[in-house]
Amino acid sequence: MSVIRSSESVTHEIHGARFVSFASPRTGSRELCAWRGEIPAGTRAPAHTVTREEIFHLLIGELVITLDDRTERIGAGDTVIVNPGVTFAVENPTDHTAVSWVTTSIGLEAELADGTRITPPWAN
Repeated sequence: MSVIRSSESVTHEIHGARFVSFASPRTGSRELCAWRGEIPAGTRAPAHTVTREEIFHLLIGELVITLDDRTERIGAGDTVIVNPGVTFAVENPTDHTAVSWVTTSIGLEAELADGTRITPPWAN
């Protein structure tokens, strides 16, 4: 059994958002990764396509989520399933930071609209 203390989390920042990593190969996970996402007010993250399924659960706040051509406003307690190959975009149009909990399998990569590939350390 592994216990990851909040003081042991690793924070990464990209595209205006914070990713606070708890479960990953670095912390002993063999299959899954989990992190807290912090999306500041006014942030519009670039659309990206993921290679693995992500489960995105909003803990605090409201966000506008786009999956391919479908856009939805979600609130605290809502969960979004992002399937591999789907283009995913997140926007926080509010004046408060939104906080999410995200899980995926190890090895996730993302591709931005310009073809840039990202291998996020919180998911690998």
